[in-house]
Amino acid sequence: MKTRTQLQEQLKEYYGRIIASTKDLKTSACCCDGAPSSPMVKKIMNDLAPEILSRSYGCGSPIPEALDGCRILDLGCGSGRDVYILSRLAGENGFVIGVDMTDEQIETARRHLNSQMKKFGFARPNITLKQGYIEDLQDVGIEDQSIDVVVSNCVINLSCDKKTVFKEIFRVLKPGGELYFSDVFSGRRMPEDFLRDPLLHGECLAGAMYIEDFRRLLTTMGCPDYRISEKKKIDLNNPEIEEKVGMIDFYSMTVRAFKLADIEDICEDYGQTATYKGTIPGCRHYFDLDDHHRLISGKPMLVCGNTAAMLSETRFAPHFTVTGDRSIHYGPFACEPDAAAAPGCGGSCC
Repeated sequence: MKTRTQLQEQLKEYYGRIIASTKDLKTSACCCDGAPSSPMVKKIMNDLAPEILSRSYGCGSPIPEALDGCRILDLGCGSGRDVYILSRLAGENGFVIGVDMTDEQIETARRHLNSQMKKFGFARPNITLKQGYIEDLQDVGIEDQSIDVVVSNCVINLSCDKKTVFKEIFRVLKPGGELYFSDVFSGRRMPEDFLRDPLLHGECLAGAMYIEDFRRLLTTMGCPDYRISEKKKIDLNNPEIEEKVGMIDFYSMTVRAFKLADIEDICEDYGQTATYKGTIPGCRHYFDLDDHHRLISGKPMLVCGNTAAMLSETRFAPHFTVTGDRSIHYGPFACEPDAAAAPGCGGSCC
């Protein structure tokens, strides 16, 4: 088996020299569902340099809500598409740190810094771009509990040391901070020898996370309840690679998880309600916490203890009125996604 350093060099070669744009990718895994759905994000995209967009790879649009004034970290920022979107949404009082290991990618992002700040009308840059590894954020100067939101777009799967990556994420997140990321997941464990194949590794397949192992890993980090915002099955559109991977099923998923002290491993009922105030920019009428929690503006809605914490102990707190506490327990909370019966639906509690 190749060492971590050898695998990192293999990826740097793939994304630095072999893949010059999305047209060079051999499957749809690294560029599926990359289009943002938010009108606000689409509008910002129109102001981004064509070179940034042409070298942007991703399997989702991990741009969460309510980012004004936040300190945000983008793991594997590449050419900077999401960094610049996040920069605009965070505003001049916010700050975005992009980390990437590939010379050519980080240079592309840096080349457009001044021109993008000018387009956004910012008096000074609110971005710093650092070359480094997502397994060692201390090496690039990211301090403990210094980040409000960590995002990543189809990058964590590329790491061969995911446990260290998630340890670093929860180390740098502030209490109440959020991890919001898109990545490739699988319905079964990947054979280890897939990582020896530069094509399968570079195309975000060899390191795809088995959904249940991901759940177990987050639980060891003190986060037994994560939420799925979006999930779609990936069609690889490459018969040769489909033959290599056999019957393995791949999914593009966008996941959110919070660094909270009292998250439980199943949804529990404490008689709590949450009322959305309609004040999150771009979400006037409702706010989707995940794929089965749509909070309607002005409507009190029953929520489990975990959901109540996610809405009242994070940056979302000013936008919600949450009633009740955990002094009285009423048993398990019936809280399931519409697709709960589907194989590999993911999710830990809800």
